[in-house]
Amino acid sequence: MKSFLLALCLISGVSLFAQTDIQFKETKHSFGKIKKNVPATYTFTFTNNANKPVVIEFANAECGCTTPIYPKAPIAKGKTGTIQVTYNAATMGTFKKNVDVKFVHSNQPYTLTIDGEVVEPKTKTK
Repeated sequence: MKSFLLALCLISGVSLFAQTDIQFKETKHSFGKIKKNVPATYTFTFTNNANKPVVIEFANAECGCTTPIYPKAPIAKGKTGTIQVTYNAATMGTFKKNVDVKFVHSNQPYTLTIDGEVVEPKTKTK
C-alpha cells in the first residue's frame, strides 16, 4: 500500500511539473468594446520550456463563434509559438469565451479566455 501511495505521489508531481513546461505570456485577454459583425482577433504567445519539442494536440473553442488557429508543427525547445483566437462578434452584448489547448503528453489542457462587449457600430450622420 505504501508503494502505491508513493507511486501516486510521484506521478502527481510529474504531472504538475509538466504543466510548467509551457509558459503562456498571458492566458486572458479583454477586447473591451468591439463593433458588431467586425471579428476581433488576439494572439496568445507561449514558450516551450521543456527539454524536447512540444506539439499541440488540439485547441478547442467552447462555441462556433470563436475560432483558434494554432501551429501543427512541433515547437522546439526554448522557442515560442502562438495561438490566434478570433471572436466573430455576431451577437450583441457581453461575452466570455474559453479555448482549451492540449499539448501531446500533457495531462491537463491550458485554458485561454477572451472577453468583451459587442456594441452597435456608430452610424454616420449627415
